[in-house]
Amino acid sequence: QVQLVESGGGLVQAGGSLRLSCAASGRTFNNYVMGWFRQAPGKEREFVAAISWSGNSPAYLDSVKGRFTISRDKAKNTVYLQMNSLKPEDTAVYYCAAAAGPWGDIYYSSNKYAYWGQGTQVTVSS
Repeated sequence: QVQLVESGGGLVQAGGSLRLSCAASGRTFNNYVMGWFRQAPGKEREFVAAISWSGNSPAYLDSVKGRFTISRDKAKNTVYLQMNSLKPEDTAVYYCAAAAGPWGDIYYSSNKYAYWGQGTQVTVSS
């Protein structure tokens, strides 16, 4: 059974940091695009970041560029989202997702992702 399990969410003050982890099991995701999405109350799910097979040229939502960093550890079948300088508007449930695709591709649309985690809550207080 394929599973993506997120961890690392929590409550943090504005300006603080959190590191989210997404551990994959059931198969290797080394040849999958891995992405992070988030959904705030009353809003649609939005793309946050994604990383290709190679780990080169990750993509980010404009509002998180320079603050968030996505990375992957293929040996651990795990992807991370380091979040620094957090703002109250970053408050949301964060989801990890995996998408099959050609080498080097990056996907921004949630429709491309076949596997999803259960989500982890991130709350940033002002």
